[in-house]
Amino acid sequence: MEKQFNQEYPLPYDKNIEQTKGTDLQKSEQKYRRIFEDSIDGLILWDHEHRIVDVNAAAEKMIGLPKKKLIGHRVYKPNTPLEGKKQEILKHIDQLLRKGKTASSIIFEMEDGKKRYFEFSSKVDIVDGVNFTVFKDVTEKVVMQEQLRKSDTLNVIGELAAGIAHEIRNPMTALKGFIQLLEGSITKEHSMYYQIITTELQRIDSIINEFLLLAKPQAISFQEKDIIQIMKETVDLLTAHAVLYNVQFVTEYDAGLPLVFCEPNQLKKVFINLIKNAIEVMPGGGNITITIKKMENQQIQIKIKDEGMGISEEKIKKLGEPFYTTKDRGTGLGLMVSYRIIDEHKGTINIESEEGKGTIFYIYLPTSHNNNNPMV
Repeated sequence: MEKQFNQEYPLPYDKNIEQTKGTDLQKSEQKYRRIFEDSIDGLILWDHEHRIVDVNAAAEKMIGLPKKKLIGHRVYKPNTPLEGKKQEILKHIDQLLRKGKTASSIIFEMEDGKKRYFEFSSKVDIVDGVNFTVFKDVTEKVVMQEQLRKSDTLNVIGELAAGIAHEIRNPMTALKGFIQLLEGSITKEHSMYYQIITTELQRIDSIINEFLLLAKPQAISFQEKDIIQIMKETVDLLTAHAVLYNVQFVTEYDAGLPLVFCEPNQLKKVFINLIKNAIEVMPGGGNITITIKKMENQQIQIKIKDEGMGISEEKIKKLGEPFYTTKDRGTGLGLMVSYRIIDEHKGTINIESEEGKGTIFYIYLPTSHNNNNPMV
């Protein structure tokens, strides 16, 4: 028969409170109960069978279930956010039982599909077989650390790019000039080689321009613009390229969207990069679905979904890093520049992907009413 628990189980500090009639101890119980309930961190009391004895309000909120549905049950029971983390929790408990106290971190997905990062610290057998766990939501801290890491990388790459671009551009200019002079004397049998040399020189020039975008901030002018119009112009520009790959565009745009305070050519550069990537990951053809809608938090969501082979979770973490690419002839700089442009617009880029089922890029931009000056 399952053990029954009282929701008002007294805190372990005062296990003899019911036998003690003293006013001081009653006040102490009330004091510690108030501290327990008002803590901003999640607090859990649990026994050696891993069953919850008590939780505070913060723990209820983080786990997503009320106290009455948690007490007497294991934290990793089915239908809780931690259900899929049973092995990680058991590992934490095993270390705890061996060391007496321990700390670890666990990542799990909320019902809305977003990942949350939690840090756990526990102490074993604080009194009468009751164990104590504190856990904190450190998602914002983790995200900020990742942004700082990417920002530091971007600064280093920018300095490196300035030097490389300068050193390469001078000989490149000479090469392009001499190739143009030779164009009239190229025989028919050598015309293919000429075309290959010209194409590759153009590709090198494109890479140099991407380096310069990283190395030197561009003088850009922000304006209030219709994001749908910018996307329509981008799709029109890439339609011919999509036809070559047997790719069709499916567009879904909300009506009456507010204007976005932006630099339209910069946003177009981002859209071109993401859509071209989506086209090229579907050599056998398919649909690219582009959705633009308003979110509740005064943001515009742009979603670009392909039907390619998808990207593994490990590779997603590296996207946006310099020189990391999933393409055979890519440099990884295009996506890195895209991240920087969206960051300058006070927006964010999120990626979802499942191998064999395609990839979705989400771009979130503030509306003009929610963003007075992106450059501040």
